[in-house]
Amino acid sequence: MLLRGEWRSSDLSWLGAWIGMQVADAEVLELEGFLVAPGYIDLQCNGGLGIDLASEPERLWELGSALPRFGVTAWLPTIVTTPEGVVERAIAALADGPPAGWAGAQPLGLHLEGPFLSSEKRGAHPDALLRTPTLEAIDGWTRDSGVAVVTIAPDLPMAIEVIEALVERGVVVSLGHTLATAEQATAAVDAGARWVTHLFNAMAPMHHRAPGLAGVALANDRLHVGLIPDGIHVDPLVLKAAQSALGDRLTIVTDAVAALGMPAGTQALGRTEVHVDDTGVRLADGTLAGSNLAMDQGVRNLVAFTDCDAATAVHAASTAPAALLGEADRGHLAPGARADVVVLTHDLHVASTYVGGELVHDARWSR
Repeated sequence: MLLRGEWRSSDLSWLGAWIGMQVADAEVLELEGFLVAPGYIDLQCNGGLGIDLASEPERLWELGSALPRFGVTAWLPTIVTTPEGVVERAIAALADGPPAGWAGAQPLGLHLEGPFLSSEKRGAHPDALLRTPTLEAIDGWTRDSGVAVVTIAPDLPMAIEVIEALVERGVVVSLGHTLATAEQATAAVDAGARWVTHLFNAMAPMHHRAPGLAGVALANDRLHVGLIPDGIHVDPLVLKAAQSALGDRLTIVTDAVAALGMPAGTQALGRTEVHVDDTGVRLADGTLAGSNLAMDQGVRNLVAFTDCDAATAVHAASTAPAALLGEADRGHLAPGARADVVVLTHDLHVASTYVGGELVHDARWSR
């Protein structure tokens, strides 16, 4: 949803509803010429601004405080395949909560991208750290403990049993980094998987006689589908075709790493060095290793690459991610919804960002 013209906060009592209050004598925000949209939700962010969550998960609050400049009001700190103990550190950092006086994009739980991935489609994930899924390996991984999403390769042994167990614990299971056939992917959906991690990347290519996970993602209405709209991970023409096929099921993700917001050069991704230039973020051998895409740029790219309207692009960045996570009070502008709001210029650049009704970023006066 997008609102145009002057936005009078005194007319929107839901700005105070998140703390159980009614807005009285509220400030009037003169936003003529701007668009008002639900805050963006990034379901896959591994780092940014020099912060690598795979090696420093304790800095997730620091990174979260910076994300509103990109229109992000909520996110999933994403931990890629890492040595033993890092996931536990991330869970503890999330449970500890923010430091005093903190403001920023709220983490809605962790996205654990690995270690249950196919070696043949591991991308930048270290082969030596990949594991076979077992029920013992996911001990303690629940939505209540802070694990919101787990990416798993459905063709691995025991994958279906692990998917069923995670779904029972309230975790959203995503399919990715896999050579899965269409039959294996469909079995995983039948077991409760509901998302696909960065469509077309790190999966078997779709063939008209062997559709694989990509074909299932495009055709199966039970799945939401993540896609990186940087023009590098997926060709703009393919992105346009995917957006047309997916409609409301498309979710924009950045897959951002520490290189987000940083100059060209070398950055970290866990124990691996990545190189950043105008061709993206890559390992020394040229393998793509996440991105330096900002969420607001992803929204603009989706409009530019697909000719969709702004409301459709915003839906993919806010409403669809909220729906996937079951966050009923986010991703839309309505009485009773959480006041997570991004104010945009007519060309979809971020003017200001509100989280829980509080102004946390304002670019309008810094130009």
